[in-house]
Amino acid sequence: MGCLLCVATLLQALTSEAQPVIKIASCIVDDLYLKSDGSLWGAGSNEHGELGNGSCSYVKSPQQIVSSGVTAIAMGMYRGFFLKNDGSLWGMGDNAAGLLGDGTMNTTNRPVQIVTGGVTAIAAGESFTMFLKDDGSLWVFGDNYSGEVYDGTENNLAMRPKQIVAGGVTAIAAGGAHSLFIKSDGSLWVMGNNLYGQLGDGAKQNAHRPERIVAANVTGIAAGQYHSLFVKNDGSLWAMGLNDSGQLGDGTNNWTNRPVLIVPSNVTAVAAGYEGSLFLKKDGSLWAMGSSHFSNYGEGIEFRSNWPVQIVAANTARLVAGYYYNAALKSSVSLWAKSFNQHTQPRGDTASTTTPPGLAVTSSPGYNLITIDLMKDGDVRLTYVGDAGALYALDRSSSLTTPDWLPQATNSAGTGGMLVITNTPDPNANNFWRIRSVPKDGQLTK
Repeated sequence: MGCLLCVATLLQALTSEAQPVIKIASCIVDDLYLKSDGSLWGAGSNEHGELGNGSCSYVKSPQQIVSSGVTAIAMGMYRGFFLKNDGSLWGMGDNAAGLLGDGTMNTTNRPVQIVTGGVTAIAAGESFTMFLKDDGSLWVFGDNYSGEVYDGTENNLAMRPKQIVAGGVTAIAAGGAHSLFIKSDGSLWVMGNNLYGQLGDGAKQNAHRPERIVAANVTGIAAGQYHSLFVKNDGSLWAMGLNDSGQLGDGTNNWTNRPVLIVPSNVTAVAAGYEGSLFLKKDGSLWAMGSSHFSNYGEGIEFRSNWPVQIVAANTARLVAGYYYNAALKSSVSLWAKSFNQHTQPRGDTASTTTPPGLAVTSSPGYNLITIDLMKDGDVRLTYVGDAGALYALDRSSSLTTPDWLPQATNSAGTGGMLVITNTPDPNANNFWRIRSVPKDGQLTK
């Protein structure tokens, strides 16, 4: 089973004394992090040197790879890529099949320059990579077994970048072995693998050259392993392709080779994972459909739904989809409480191996596992999946060594057992939270 491109990620910078993570790229067991100061960090298996740290050894905690100047990141199958502010494109990792685009088949555990300048955006598929230049031209390199390199065949390997479209391209998305792009007139174009109709052209044949499937008004795109999503300027969300896990969100498990309307309005951004999809609405709420595969959305929620399900209510600040999971969020500052304490640094903000106080998620005996979102207004939103209709209490403490749990709120779990509570942290102390069932007969339940 192949890897998905790895990720579509959209993060808003989080408030922190240290530099926050603003973008994450993930693939299977590797993660790249881009911070607001332009530094690049990595963690994961690093089996082929895809993290670019000079080794092929497992990296447990985020480690700095590049100190500054990075503007965009992407990950393919055991390959990492990034752009610098001078428009140069760099790659690292597995290159035994010539997929890094540097013209060689030399695997490297250090970044190598692929393009010297002019690159503005990058997207990585399973075994191909595409990028935009500042003149609006679209370029591709890598494998071509399904027509990903779009030269009219399925026989060639592009070991160096090839220009596919001369100009006018404004956005790109790479799936497992297919891709999408938007032109300046709002038209949507597709190419590559079409086994499950993910190109939306009404066929199942691979497209060896770009095909236009929507004439105008497209503003956002995302590509999963075998499905595709796009957003129009009226806020409507459309989907096509494989739907075995309900990743299209149309209420069925039937794949389709034509775009299907999923949400009629108010969608602002979209992302696609291996068998799942995410989208943001205008009110900042985060929605998902498909299969989460062990909480791959970073929200601590396991679910399978063929209808859109609200994961986080209004004002969420991030949108992430990964292959089977997104460990990146659980390793980033977004889920490691900076503890709202000026002297506490989140994990990943330095190369230090010291574990900071203020861990926002605790599984201490007797306490439930909860997840946390830092909101735009400085509050936090805590999420837990329990029993629908059951009553739960939120407690907060400034210490886990000597807990001083103080009641904060009591709510009942909604449909599917979803419990979401907003809390205002104490800015002068560490903040830890737990969610517990309301006692029955004087006994604290799990």
